Amino acid sequence: MSPRVREPDAPPARVIPTWTEPLATAASRVVGGPLGRHALVGRSRFWTPLRVVLLLAVAVLALGWLGKAPCLQQYTTDDGTVALDWRNNRQYVAMCYSDTVPLWGIEGLDRGAVPYRDPWIDGEGTDDEQVRYMEYPVLTGYFQYANARLADAWVWAAGVVPILPTALPVVVYFDISAAWLALAWLVVVWAVRALRPNRPWDAALVALSPLVAVHVFTNFDALAVACATAGMLAFARRRPLLAGVLLGIGGAFKFYPLMLLLPVLLVAVRRRRIGTALRTIGAAVGAFVLVNAPVALLYPTGWAEFFRLNRTRPADPDSLYFVVQYFTGWAGFDGKLADGEQPVVLNAVSAVLFVLCCVGICVVALRAPQPPRVASLAFLTVATFLLVNKVWSPQYSLWLVPLAVLALPRWRLLLAWMAVDALVWAPRMYYYLTPANKGLPPDWFLGTVVVRDAFVVLLCVLVVRSVLRPDTDPVRAAPGRRPEADPDWPAAVPTPSSQVVSATR
Repeated sequence: MSPRVREPDAPPARVIPTWTEPLATAASRVVGGPLGRHALVGRSRFWTPLRVVLLLAVAVLALGWLGKAPCLQQYTTDDGTVALDWRNNRQYVAMCYSDTVPLWGIEGLDRGAVPYRDPWIDGEGTDDEQVRYMEYPVLTGYFQYANARLADAWVWAAGVVPILPTALPVVVYFDISAAWLALAWLVVVWAVRALRPNRPWDAALVALSPLVAVHVFTNFDALAVACATAGMLAFARRRPLLAGVLLGIGGAFKFYPLMLLLPVLLVAVRRRRIGTALRTIGAAVGAFVLVNAPVALLYPTGWAEFFRLNRTRPADPDSLYFVVQYFTGWAGFDGKLADGEQPVVLNAVSAVLFVLCCVGICVVALRAPQPPRVASLAFLTVATFLLVNKVWSPQYSLWLVPLAVLALPRWRLLLAWMAVDALVWAPRMYYYLTPANKGLPPDWFLGTVVVRDAFVVLLCVLVVRSVLRPDTDPVRAAPGRRPEADPDWPAAVPTPSSQVVSATR
């Protein structure tokens, strides 16, 4: 008699996009059509799906850098000095604007100002002058500072070693920042691929997203997206503490990764695994506090600048509130505000609407016939926040890219949304240019904002449908996967008591 222990369930069969995705099927005709049914899959030693999607990501990231390159051009002024060429509104006409470039001078990075400690005067010499500090969360602020010092070191080294390429310090600063942001997005692609081992080609949507080409270097959000996606991977790999730390660190780059704690908690309630969620939440809060506390204690006024700015910002042109105001002539919830005056009612309405959205997500999660997937609830949480928030900066759309791919991997639909969202950038730039400078009136830009929001609402509806009707979920419907399985939830570790033992001679 010898015991025989049942082996763990085999991983689900790999999903072949040319069999399941009409877009992939049509595209495959260029190279001979869909994969044959007797083809050997997974035998290539070098060109693995991960390496292919990373190579695609590098190509799109290079395209993104080239898109910003017109704003890095230099020219010689009349007095013989070299300056950055933003003449004649080049940043809008060429659609190459990036926050990185103006922040170099505005926030004193060129002068060695230490974030949160060293202020500057905005509007100095005018009636509206104001003391300002670094306006970003702590890790984003010090990320900028570190890159500025690296740029100084590079420019110095190029003066000593003539063979080193160099440029204006602000251009070197942009390129160093772009290198780190590109690396962060490669982490996002890698994490999505790791989260979907049976759907490796879904990561190609993250790598090839038009939003990446347009916005990955517009601001610094790729850092937070990398932390959030890596945190989801750590959670799925049964490392809840590491997941919490990554989400907390991501929250110190941009606040949105902390929103993913709500989906984790809701799925934990459904699966009766509250302890797992509490460990992740505790680690996330601890990491966030640990990063922020030293700065908050040493420079409380500078640290609070981020929160002050978000309270006092009016409705941005990207928001539905601004759209309604423009097309209806409505003065807004707070009426006409003075510069710097806080829109109290708008802040309250936006907060209440997001709370109501979270309540709705809780209801959907609790009424679902099966425990919902973490990625589905995460997408709904972040998407509804953006829809009801008073600010939707263009690079915020990057937050949704990996979440949408993980929640609803329908290629044609997602690429259509990404393309529309990326195209919003063109009328935005010409809206900032203004008709007086041969730009566009606001109607064009605000119209595309409405179309983008409609796409996101449609995605939310389809994700809710996949939660309430799991048979419509393309991830759960994959061959070989149990209907109740969630690849984003840590699988239970087999224990001796749960193993099936049979006696054999």
